[in-house]
Amino acid sequence: MRWKLLRRRMSISAPRMVVQSALPWPVRWLAFALMLGFCGALALWGFEFGKEIAGLQSHSASDSELAQLKAERDKAQSIANTAESLLKLEKVAQERLLQQLKQIQAENMAIKADLGFFEKLLPAAGAGRLAVRGLQAEAIAEGQLRYQLLLMQSGKSAPEFSGQYEVTLLGTLDGKQWSLPSAGGPRSLSLRQFVRVEGTLDHPPEARVTQIQVRVTDSRGSVRATQTVKL
Repeated sequence: MRWKLLRRRMSISAPRMVVQSALPWPVRWLAFALMLGFCGALALWGFEFGKEIAGLQSHSASDSELAQLKAERDKAQSIANTAESLLKLEKVAQERLLQQLKQIQAENMAIKADLGFFEKLLPAAGAGRLAVRGLQAEAIAEGQLRYQLLLMQSGKSAPEFSGQYEVTLLGTLDGKQWSLPSAGGPRSLSLRQFVRVEGTLDHPPEARVTQIQVRVTDSRGSVRATQTVKL
């Protein structure tokens, strides 16, 4: 009998034995889901971390290039500003030089005019002799003339001269001979070596002035020097 039971158990027709796990299947599925979720989260974290590292490196490289470009731009702007400042300074210097040149030219013209005036002067012959030199006149407005002259007395030790001078305009008015002495009559003057005299004379606008005359008299009324110039 035992032999039959043993052979029955060892044969194909023996009943099947089923091994069951100690954990129920819902718990196993829950554990599997948790493990799968953890792996997914781990993979996602690794992916995002890699992107962050790559982004940081790219951003760092971009910041470095941007800083370099800004530095180059600032340097170029500084050079441009310096060049502009130098150009402005050079322009101001040129304008100043031009103004100085114009001033020097005006002064030279004035000096030449004075030189031309004095070149006409010749020393008077004889000590103490009075002479009129460089009598000139020009119209400065309608009915008005400006005149200038130089009175000289020869001799280094000549006594001081005191007297008067009078300027007279000569010409025609209404077809007739016409003359006009300076307003107020003769004017006083005194000199030892020389004196420069200038002034203005008013006359009728319709008068045609052809000559100007100056006459110098001493304190006794004697004529000491005279000169007439055509205009």
